[in-house]
Amino acid sequence: MPAEVLKLGIPAGSLQDATAELFRRAGYRITFSSRSYYPQIDDEEIECLLIRAQEMARYVEQGVLDAGITGLDWVRETEADVTEVCELVFSKVSRRPVRWVLCVPKDSPVQSVRDLEGKRIATEAVGLTQAYLKKHGVTAKVEFSWGATEVKPPRLADAIVEVTETGSSLRANDLRIVDEVLQSTTRLIANKGALADDWKRRKLDDLSLMLQSVLRAEGKAGLMMNVHKDDLKKVLELLPALDKPTISSLADSDGVDVITIVEERVIRSIIPQLKAAGARGIVEYPITKLID
Repeated sequence: MPAEVLKLGIPAGSLQDATAELFRRAGYRITFSSRSYYPQIDDEEIECLLIRAQEMARYVEQGVLDAGITGLDWVRETEADVTEVCELVFSKVSRRPVRWVLCVPKDSPVQSVRDLEGKRIATEAVGLTQAYLKKHGVTAKVEFSWGATEVKPPRLADAIVEVTETGSSLRANDLRIVDEVLQSTTRLIANKGALADDWKRRKLDDLSLMLQSVLRAEGKAGLMMNVHKDDLKKVLELLPALDKPTISSLADSDGVDVITIVEERVIRSIIPQLKAAGARGIVEYPITKLID
């Protein structure tokens, strides 16, 4: 066993597979067992524990875990005293933030949060909802929902506050969004005591660096090409580079090698333009990690 170990919480449930895939692309292999809450990771200095995202911040605050991955929404909901190491914009479906929204049935007379004075609201995020109502000066009864929150209006609740990523479940249940309560993305959070430990801080910084490098690389590709010096100005004007291209001399003194990173979505239109401008030997290559 190594002398030092970082205790890391991995979110169980909807984010579990997406988290494992992010780690895999960052160079860490996490293996899950159906009968264990202790996933195996191919880094002997990290010990993983599967924890519900809703509980993660509380266990990190208490020091049961040194760090964990959870949503900003659950940090806010539990009011846990933790430190954010970095934001990781990924989720189970997309790379967009999830939204907590106030919803009512399509035929409800409610048009704003103020119309819910004295009404009943069902939600899993009771604390977030109460803080939202307080901000708007509205008093309503907020009840914890154990699940299937979308089906509760209008019989069991006048409104709900529910999390959505695509809005498909809300539409399927004939619900209408009245207002947005919070946008949330995934965060790597840490215990304050763990961050005061030099070794654990370095370990978390390294982990953060690798995870963020994968997300920064998404949707980007590398291009390299040979360009005659007479055509270089025209070629450079076409490149929407992430940063200034790297230009190096070739054995042929009249040519240079140009290397750059661009958005994948422009590749199909820019390569023909580059060829027409004089670039030759154009090669596209994948970018798996990008570190500033």
